[in-house]
Parts: sequence; C-alpha cells; structure tokens
Amino acid sequence: MTETSQGSSFHSMWRELLPIGRHPDSHGYRRFAWTGADTECRAWFKEQAETRGLTYEVDRNGNQWAWLGDPTAGDAVVTGSHLDSVPDGGAFDGPLGVVSAFAALDELRARRAEFARPLALVNFGDEEGARFGLACVGSRLTAGQLTVEQAHRLTDGDGVTLPRAMEAAGHDPDGIGADPERLARIGAFVELHVEQGRALDLSGDRVGIASAIWPHGRWRFDFRGEANHAGTTRLVDRRDPMLSYAETVLAARREAELAGAVATFGKISVEPNGVNAIPSLVRGWLDSRAADQESLDQVVGGIEKAAREYADAHGVDLDIVRESFTPVVEFDHALRDELARILGTDTDLKVPVLGTGAGHDAGILSGSIPTAMLFVRNPTGVSHSPAESAAEDDCLAGVLALADVLEGLACR
Repeated sequence: MTETSQGSSFHSMWRELLPIGRHPDSHGYRRFAWTGADTECRAWFKEQAETRGLTYEVDRNGNQWAWLGDPTAGDAVVTGSHLDSVPDGGAFDGPLGVVSAFAALDELRARRAEFARPLALVNFGDEEGARFGLACVGSRLTAGQLTVEQAHRLTDGDGVTLPRAMEAAGHDPDGIGADPERLARIGAFVELHVEQGRALDLSGDRVGIASAIWPHGRWRFDFRGEANHAGTTRLVDRRDPMLSYAETVLAARREAELAGAVATFGKISVEPNGVNAIPSLVRGWLDSRAADQESLDQVVGGIEKAAREYADAHGVDLDIVRESFTPVVEFDHALRDELARILGTDTDLKVPVLGTGAGHDAGILSGSIPTAMLFVRNPTGVSHSPAESAAEDDCLAGVLALADVLEGLACR
C-alpha cells in the first residue's frame, strides 16, 4: 500500500470516530462503559469489521472481536485496544490502537500478505474504569481476575450496577465470567498505544516497544470527622477531616519524590459538601505507581503512616481500603524479542524498549497468554486529557510498525 492510501485508510476511520462522545465545552471525551457514547463506538467497530468482511462477534463479557480466518483454529494473533475514555480524556488513549489495528490489516491486504495463523482485532470493554471505578473490567473478567460476584457488586455514581448497565445497553449479563476457552485460542496479543510520557519524544524515536508495566494500585482513604457550622465553630473545637486529607495529599507528593515514583490523589468526595459546613467525611482516592514493588510499598506505607498521624492530631477517624492492585507485569520476553527482531532492533536499540507506569489490557492478559506492546510517540507526554496528541506521521509510522509485526507473526 502506498503511503497515501495507507494514510487514507487511517484518517477516514479517525475522522468517523473523532466526534463520538466529545464534550462541546471541555473538548474531552466522555465515552463511559455501556453508555450512549460507548454504544456508538461499538457500532463503529462492528461496521469496520463487517466492511472488511471479517467475522464479527461479542464475547460473554461484552468485548468485541473481528476475525480473519477461523476463530476456533487456535494460535491466533490478536491486536487492538479499547475505545472507552476517562472523564474528559484525550482522543488517542485506546482508540489509536483500535484504528491502527484496522489500518494495519488494510496495509497487509494491500501487500497481498498470506496469513498462516488466524488474526483477530479486539475492542476490550471498560478499560479505563471511569464509570464503575475498576480498570480493565472486560479483560479482567475474561482472564478470571474479576469474579462474577465482584462484577455484580460494581456500581456507578448513580447506584446502577454493572449487570444493569450491560442489560440496558443490550448485552446479556448472565454469561459474564472467565473465558479460558477463548484465551486458549490466542497465541499472541500485541497492543499498540500512544505513549503516556515523553521518553520517545526525548529520544527522537517514533515507535517503541514495551518492557514492563510498573506495579500500581488504588487506595481509598476515608477521613471521618464531625459536621458543624463553618461560621460558629471555633477552630480548636473542630474535628475537620479536610485538614487531615489536605496534609495527606502533600505527604503523597513527598513520599513519591523520595522513591522516584508517582502518587496522586485525583478524586475526592465530601459530605455534606456544603460551603458553610465543616465536612463529616472526606473520601480521597490514591493512585500510586513505582518501578518495582519495594518502591511502591515504601511510598504507600509512608503515605498511610503520615495520614494516620494527621488524623490522630485532628481527632479524625481513618479507614484505608485497597480497592485494586496490579503487580509488576513483565511482557513476554520471547514475544518482545521477536517484535524487536521484526522491527530491525539490535543491541543499539533503534526501536527503544520502554517501561510504563500505565495499566493496559495487555498487562491483564499477560498472565494468561503471551502479550507485547508498541508505543507511538506523544510529543507533549500529556495523557488522560484533551491535550493528548500524536503527530500524523508518527501515527502512520505506528500503523506500519504494527503491520510489520503482524506480518512477521501471522503471515507466511
């Protein structure tokens, strides 16, 4: 395929997908699982599959698949990502991997590649966890890392359970759960993703290969004090949980800096949430990630210790709950090395190998099947924001790299 036609394939899809779920004020995306915007994205995926004559199916957990070749033959090569977003997220996180998957298939067909293994393109559901508070729900269910009972307890901010949301969107929730038969048919999964950082921009490379995903988790801190009048309650008489929370936020920054890690309180809930009321409850969610488990334990342990000291000092009760955790994920070394070989990498690292602090479906599936990732340069390093970006040439370089990888893995 010429660069012009290959670019046309990518851009026509990108144009169609771009307006779906975009908020007119923030210009960010609100493609939350099992909502109207998500339904539109899923319809787009189905249309792309059927236009190309691929076998389309939705699995028991709501993940979408488009197959070239026999889905039951085994040893399939799979690529794709997700189409949902964080609140007011960017256009590239997730969708770039799905659009690039279809464009890479178009490229291989233009090359008249002969496939020796089945090829599948996938859109995993609810990767970001924006609605139900748990990331990678679709792949976790498939891999058996989220039980049916746990999934049934997931609720959104309006109290709607995951099964009810699925049913409202037209998917039968009765069949959700581990899907080992499907995973047994997959020989390799390669996910392309925009880089969520500036390593490629700093090195001057368009495409990189993932080495590992940092261990990471989410913790909920519940600071419970006493609601009272903001104008009549003396400072010395207050049990204000907001003070303990604020000091804990600062402690998180200090602990992360000391360990060379990251720690973020990015979500907060306050009760009774009145301007003229001292809060009775401040609930904050901590996201922390580090290059290794020892560093992560050091950061989170330091934050917890500081939080309890601050709570005691202000007469506030504190509960800490770990809501999710993912240990370090080393991508399959043999598959990673094969990607490096296909892309012409040698000991000089012409295509650099990068670690990442972000979680992905590829990381969830790595415990069940060989997985690998490709990253596309992000010049600003910004992600989970409308400012997220990737240059046109870099996106097309990513498509060609993915096509080369799929050809090397799946074709004669």
